Amino acid sequence: MKTTEADKSPVNSVNAPFLLPVRVYYQDTDAGGVVYHSTYLDYMERARYEWLREMGFDIHSLIQVHKVIFMVRSLSIEYFKPALLDDFLHVTAQAAELGRSRMAISQHVLRGAATLVSATVQVVCVGADSLKPVSVPAPLRHKLGKLS
Repeated sequence: MKTTEADKSPVNSVNAPFLLPVRVYYQDTDAGGVVYHSTYLDYMERARYEWLREMGFDIHSLIQVHKVIFMVRSLSIEYFKPALLDDFLHVTAQAAELGRSRMAISQHVLRGAATLVSATVQVVCVGADSLKPVSVPAPLRHKLGKLS
């Protein structure tokens, strides 16, 4: 799938990102009480899901009403500091770029003011039946436009 500069309209990052509170449980950690690296991906997935839900686009409406799903195309992640057992974290989700059928989502895992993990997740909107790229639904695009 080829993208053009016109597909790369930035979404204003001035607005506060969506925040999902997360407590670190024993099941999230290794034997030393440190959060396992792939667990952060689970936290980020939950934050994206709840972010969409807050905008009125739960998974059922995306599939049944809009006939689309979002699939992760790629991600870039950096780990700065470890989260530990019983930490209280916030996981963010915020649209960074919006194309015709794709979106870049900026995500962070925070403990207080400290950034523990930073990621950019590229998702593509695909038809629920075909799994081929389709346009981001107009109502969602409109909501994301309100972020700017």
